[in-house]
Amino acid sequence: MLLFAAPLEGHGYGMPHDASLDGWRIDALINETSFFVILLFVIMVAWMLWAVFRHGRNHPARFDHGSSRRSIAVVLGIAAAIFFVVDGHLFVNSVLSWRDVFGNFAWAESQPEAVRVEVNAHQWSWAVRYAGPDGKFNTPDDIVLLNEVVVPQGAPIIFQLVATDVIHAFNIPNMRAKIDVVPGMVNRLWFTPKETGEFDIACAQHCGANHYKMKAKLTVLPRADYQRWAAEASANSARAFDPDDKDGHWGWEWSEHSRI
Repeated sequence: MLLFAAPLEGHGYGMPHDASLDGWRIDALINETSFFVILLFVIMVAWMLWAVFRHGRNHPARFDHGSSRRSIAVVLGIAAAIFFVVDGHLFVNSVLSWRDVFGNFAWAESQPEAVRVEVNAHQWSWAVRYAGPDGKFNTPDDIVLLNEVVVPQGAPIIFQLVATDVIHAFNIPNMRAKIDVVPGMVNRLWFTPKETGEFDIACAQHCGANHYKMKAKLTVLPRADYQRWAAEASANSARAFDPDDKDGHWGWEWSEHSRI
């Protein structure tokens, strides 16, 4: 029954509801891939059925090494058609989507309303940190959360993520956002939420015995509500800041040039 417990459906069969500005690009690639897979499956099944009914039980089998020029030409022609029409189409669309949107961190960083979030993954929870009014990470006015991310609607949300133990995967299906979180490196992703509400965050990489418990919540607020929340959360963090709590000072200096 868990198969039927997914979020609201969006575009595409069985897809979770898309609440992000550019999620339709991911859906389009998935739908195009599904279309080509089904098309090739239908062609192959039809071909086999034609062979069965065309030749019948008493048709003598003929062995062919496939080394004739005609056989080679047919095989190469079919392979080229599949590669250039199917793979080429998907490859070009994937590259363009990455170049123009999902990999365009320079554009996201340049937006004045962009929100930067650091995530520290460990067994089995997500530690979250925002820079406070001073704009610097790992200072007393940072907003620090556990298993919760709060962001404004309609603004680019940029994540830099690290892991302290094993490989995790930060996955927000409703935002079409997913990336591995790997020890020893800073990975990043960004998206723009277009709808307010609460959405699930999960770990999509098996990370140990309690992997199933590693979940969090993304809350998207109207911008005015987010600004009020951020101001209050920063003030609370500043009051609770303990300079002797070394384990709590896990933030790092934000870099606009980190590499995946």
